[in-house]
Amino acid sequence: MIKHAIRQSPAIKATATEVLHLSTNKPTIYYNYPHLLRSCKDLKSLLQIHAHLVISGVKLDDFTNTQLVNSYSLFRKCDSAQLVFDFAINPSIVLWNSMIRAYTKSNLNREALNLYNEMLEKGVEPDKYTFTFVLKACTGTHDLEEGIKIHRKIALKKLESDVYIGTGLIDMYCKLGNAATARDLFDQMPVLDVVAWNAMIAGFSQSQKPYEALRFFRNMQLAGLEPNSVSMLNLLPSISQISETLVCKCIHGFVVRRVFPSAVSNGLIDTYSKCGQVDIARLVFDQMMGQDDVSWGTMMAGYVHNGSFFETLELFDSLKSAHWKLNQVSAMSALSAAAELRDLEKGKEIHEYATQEGIHSDVAVATSLTTMYAKCGESEKAKRTFESISCKDVVAWSAIIAAFSQTGHSVEALSLFREMQEGNNRANRITIMSVLPACAELSSIKLGKSLHCYVTKSDIGVDVSTGTALVSMYAKCGWFNQAQILFNRMEDKDVVTWNALINGYAQIGDANHAMEMFHQLRLAGYHPDSGTMVGVLPACVLMDALQEGTCIHGQIIKSGFIADPHVKNALIDMYAKCRDLSTAELLFNEEFTKDEITWNILIAGYMQNGRAKDAISAFHMMRLENLQPNLITIVSILPAAAYLAAIREGMSLHAYVTKIGFETHVLVGNCLVDMYAKCGRLECSEDFFSSMGNRDTVSWNVMLAGYAVHGLGDPAVALFSQMLENCNEVDSVSFLSVLSACRHGGLIEEGRNIFHSMGSKHQIEPGLEHYACMVDLLGRAGQLDEAWDFVQSMPMPPDAAVWGALLGACRMHSNIQLGEFALNHLVKLEPQNPAHHVVLSNIYAKSGRWSEVRKTRMMMNSLGLMKTPGCSWVEIKNKVHAFRVGDQTHPQIKDMSVLWDDLLQKMERMGYIPDTSSILQNVEDEEKELFLFGHSERLAIAFALLNTEPGLPVQIVKNLRVCPDCHTTTKFISKITGRKIIVRDATRFHHFESGACSCNDYW
Repeated sequence: MIKHAIRQSPAIKATATEVLHLSTNKPTIYYNYPHLLRSCKDLKSLLQIHAHLVISGVKLDDFTNTQLVNSYSLFRKCDSAQLVFDFAINPSIVLWNSMIRAYTKSNLNREALNLYNEMLEKGVEPDKYTFTFVLKACTGTHDLEEGIKIHRKIALKKLESDVYIGTGLIDMYCKLGNAATARDLFDQMPVLDVVAWNAMIAGFSQSQKPYEALRFFRNMQLAGLEPNSVSMLNLLPSISQISETLVCKCIHGFVVRRVFPSAVSNGLIDTYSKCGQVDIARLVFDQMMGQDDVSWGTMMAGYVHNGSFFETLELFDSLKSAHWKLNQVSAMSALSAAAELRDLEKGKEIHEYATQEGIHSDVAVATSLTTMYAKCGESEKAKRTFESISCKDVVAWSAIIAAFSQTGHSVEALSLFREMQEGNNRANRITIMSVLPACAELSSIKLGKSLHCYVTKSDIGVDVSTGTALVSMYAKCGWFNQAQILFNRMEDKDVVTWNALINGYAQIGDANHAMEMFHQLRLAGYHPDSGTMVGVLPACVLMDALQEGTCIHGQIIKSGFIADPHVKNALIDMYAKCRDLSTAELLFNEEFTKDEITWNILIAGYMQNGRAKDAISAFHMMRLENLQPNLITIVSILPAAAYLAAIREGMSLHAYVTKIGFETHVLVGNCLVDMYAKCGRLECSEDFFSSMGNRDTVSWNVMLAGYAVHGLGDPAVALFSQMLENCNEVDSVSFLSVLSACRHGGLIEEGRNIFHSMGSKHQIEPGLEHYACMVDLLGRAGQLDEAWDFVQSMPMPPDAAVWGALLGACRMHSNIQLGEFALNHLVKLEPQNPAHHVVLSNIYAKSGRWSEVRKTRMMMNSLGLMKTPGCSWVEIKNKVHAFRVGDQTHPQIKDMSVLWDDLLQKMERMGYIPDTSSILQNVEDEEKELFLFGHSERLAIAFALLNTEPGLPVQIVKNLRVCPDCHTTTKFISKITGRKIIVRDATRFHHFESGACSCNDYW
């Protein structure tokens, strides 16, 4: 059987004599076995020969044992090599050296050192080859102490001058961070070859001393030695560290003038990429004569390093179509690109190709697969992939924790971290920095402090990166005292550390501290980076400091950050929120790559500045740019349709939301309930609210607000009761919404009871807005004395909303004395608000006190205050038409006037008498009536009647409170035309039908 196995072994093509000897069973020493062992091309052949030797009883000499150890070492089978070694009788120094070298070749450096110490204990003296191997083992284990002991023994044997041992010592000291000792040894060596110079260059590169490495490279040539490919590969990382393109080009020129293997070209690709010159790297790649799979992997890694993710995936497609081997680096780079682009389909394609190539189970590749699935939202697939990794190392654990943390799955990230600890896996610096953001996201300060303690006590230590992560965690958890203390104690800080505090203060609304830290950063000599600018611009928004923001804009241009899309987005946001929308639009229209965030900022900016029509236009332009609106886009644009009461646009958006699968999201559902209510379709709001599978407190509050804006007090109170019965948590907004419904519906007693229950039953302290609501409720009902008593009993000073509610009640019931008193307080609180003066003028005009009307108007003129002109708009055939008070410029104004005259005649026959009490000019009644006829809502209604089919409802939106005469007029028009007319004014909806209004003339 053994004869047959050996005869069939493809690796043993021996002579007839050799085969004959193999078939004998005589115990003999056969000196051609080493030759046969060296000829083995695979592990199976080696095992067959070894088995034959054992079964045949061949007595193995030291030479053959050495060859067996070396052969097993080639196949990384140190356990088998150790068995051979253990059975050897009195192994020679050569066999000891072979076994030590076998361990170092397999990166089992600690085992190599243990064997070396065992050798010394048995009295076997090491030779120069032993020292060469164990010095490598010291480097591999980062054991400087053991290395120094070995160095002493080398010195005793006076072997320091040996070129191999000397080079080994230099290499060890350089790589273990003791460059000074390495330099001393280098200077003492009598003969320096290329290897010694290369060791020094590599040592300085690895010790983050790039300029020393460059100097040695130059001196090496001055000493008459020609750099080889190892010299170049050792030097290139230094150029990457200083990120100096010019130096890289010089070295490139040096390489071009000589013949070097493809590994050097691969190194140039890597170096150019790390210097930010990925286009030059691609030229090197394209012009290479001997591309290999390493070249492809290096180029793809370079693209990922520079954020060129689309280019990475294009290169992957080229690699695949050209049938190149997919190695670990290529796979990891392609998966990183797919993860960053959230391209799940491409990620699956890469996974499939990695499986075909047999590298999917590699720990590094499997870790990248896990990260890709997590970032693409496939958390379950990510977990399954992670669980399939047989030997999870700390890198794998750190990667999946970071991926879940970065994608908002903080609970899963912390759960994985705990699982990692239970498995006795020791967290490293990367793990800590991955889990700290999850602590911050969940405000898990207890775990965050535990990690801080672990970092301090372990050998990790608080360096710049971990210190910055800890400062950020404390800041995001609101522990600013601890964040500031840690920040002040850090000996080494970088600009990112400062950014952590600046961003933290800005995010909690403490703009003053954020700006103070920004100024301190500059005074301390640090240069702000793009992250600083992104952090400090929101502070300008909080302070409404447009001028300060403009100055920072200038610094951004000067520093060259204006091309950064994150900075550009922050600038657009700042200008929009500081009401300089023209500059925001100017920045937006510049040539740069706009993403979903950019468009979302513009849409939100339009909405914040009352330009809902432009917000909707921007939304449609975004879709034309083939950008997919996200959740933020949807919750930003739905309020635009609500603001305009553009029901067709709103329904179109609802259909789109359903199509892209956002309808079930509670945030979107709340916006849809609100949108339908504000578009006058309360029944749609009710239907959608009832169909919502997931509701939160906001959902109930929005529905309550919908009833309030439609003046439906009883349904609102019933819904509020249902909310309490279902044990849903109520908040201050819930009470504000139901109280608002009570005031519009005239439910005085219900309002009183609900207000008093806030503190007595729900332990919610009423705010100023709740008091304002109660004052308005009582005032509308004519109970001005009680309203005044209510104001006087408030536990805090009344604000403008409270005094405004009282003034509004005085207007309704013509109480001049109390109205003047309320106005005096309003002028102090809001001196630039013209509406309060207008309300008092209405009171004077209604009482015929025209001299006081004139005085009030003169006061407004002296203060530079102007009454907000009335404006109404109507949506016809998906287009919004707006009308200002007294507008005579509309193309259809003649037809509108003819229609109005016809309606007026019919109204007069029905008993209509104009109510001119809201006209603030002391003119003849006929002129007052002409003023009334020019009110914006009448123009909008006339236009709608002309341009819609008879019988269809008409819906108007007005920016101010509808005047009493327009209210009466609209009731008449609804009866004359047989149309339902819906008017949404500044406070509520009015549904006019058959000559009556839903408010029952109580508004």
